[in-house]
Amino acid sequence: MLKNILLLLLVCIISSCDASLQETAPLPIPSTSQPNIVFIIADDMGLDASPGYSVAGQKPNMPSIQNMINTGIVFTNVWSNPTCSPTRATILTGRYGFRTGVTEVGIDLPTTEVSLFKYLSEQTGDAYSNALIGKWHLSNSATHPSEMGVEYYAGFLRGAVQSYYDWDLTINGSTSISTEYATTKLTDLAIDWIAEQEKPWFLWLAYNAPHTPFHLPPSNLHSQGALPDDQASINSNPLPYYLAMLEAMDTEMGRLINSIPAEQRENTVFIFLGDNGTPRQVVQTYDRFHAKDAIYQGGINVPMVISGKNVSRIQATEDALINTTDLFATIAAIAGVEVSEINDSKSFKSLLEQANLPFRNYVFAERGEENTIRNLTHKYLLFEDGIEESYNLSADPFETNDLLKNLPLSNADQLILDELKSELKSIRN
Repeated sequence: MLKNILLLLLVCIISSCDASLQETAPLPIPSTSQPNIVFIIADDMGLDASPGYSVAGQKPNMPSIQNMINTGIVFTNVWSNPTCSPTRATILTGRYGFRTGVTEVGIDLPTTEVSLFKYLSEQTGDAYSNALIGKWHLSNSATHPSEMGVEYYAGFLRGAVQSYYDWDLTINGSTSISTEYATTKLTDLAIDWIAEQEKPWFLWLAYNAPHTPFHLPPSNLHSQGALPDDQASINSNPLPYYLAMLEAMDTEMGRLINSIPAEQRENTVFIFLGDNGTPRQVVQTYDRFHAKDAIYQGGINVPMVISGKNVSRIQATEDALINTTDLFATIAAIAGVEVSEINDSKSFKSLLEQANLPFRNYVFAERGEENTIRNLTHKYLLFEDGIEESYNLSADPFETNDLLKNLPLSNADQLILDELKSELKSIRN
């Protein structure tokens, strides 16, 4: 009798434990879990066209980016390169262009380079799935993305599409014609890919907006009004079309973000970046020859906003000097890789949680044989023909007063110039 009672008690205890386990499952995502990462690039978007920046200009209506600004950090001193491919190569490899060979558009990135995608897979034990959707522009080979470690690639390989309404869409090596509006189609592909993921994921979404050809997007995607859509009108006044393209991109960004289930969205870091400055046809405030393609501020000082998981600084502005190479180490660190510095890349992950931390003393940019470097206050430019220029950015942010045209320099300016030239030589060597 006693034996039967003991057996009955044991069964009850086991059943109670099972029920308790069932009641507590599934467990919520712990705060230390690996976050999803969405990295969005706008193509040819400078500070003059960006919400959240004081550079004057007609600003597009971009509520999705404004929401990121309201819930995250605006970075004011991010340097890219002045054209598309070299900037993308710096992010993908964490290395300066003169090291990879990609210092101009039209140069293939060698497949011997260790890409961010490969690095993440190696360092996290394939904990992350990954995709790159949109503009590639690092080779015209349809297999190049997969050779660089991209698990899922969908987009276009060249620097631009002939038409946003009629373009070559390559998906995992196979190319066909798409007649869907490019900004919308890329968003659809991103939404579909995210919905299929069953583990942490990293999405690099490279919109081609607002890169040329300037055009009138679908009316439901922008607020620029009933603009004429003939080419003559666009050519004579391209700015409202450029702004409409930015607004269309922002509308689709919002659709993408809202498509992510709330639990996943709360566990996602969102990074937004412009790859270089605004094209000279539509640039505002900056000298038109100091815009895209140039190593002046209008060509290389680009917008970056970060919000989401573990970004505890809200409505913050960060003035640290950051290079686009630094996204390599930073994204890896966000994914849980224990890395603070690799190649030419330094992780600024700590800046997402704490202000006033020391970071870089200098940032560097290049185009071909042209080089430029800056510290917190001053900038030095060295052009291919040997011409040199220098600016006090703290007093002259739009580079209108070349200090080297007013020699001799003050002792303070001369010391800084010598320092910058020495550091540039050190980087290049």
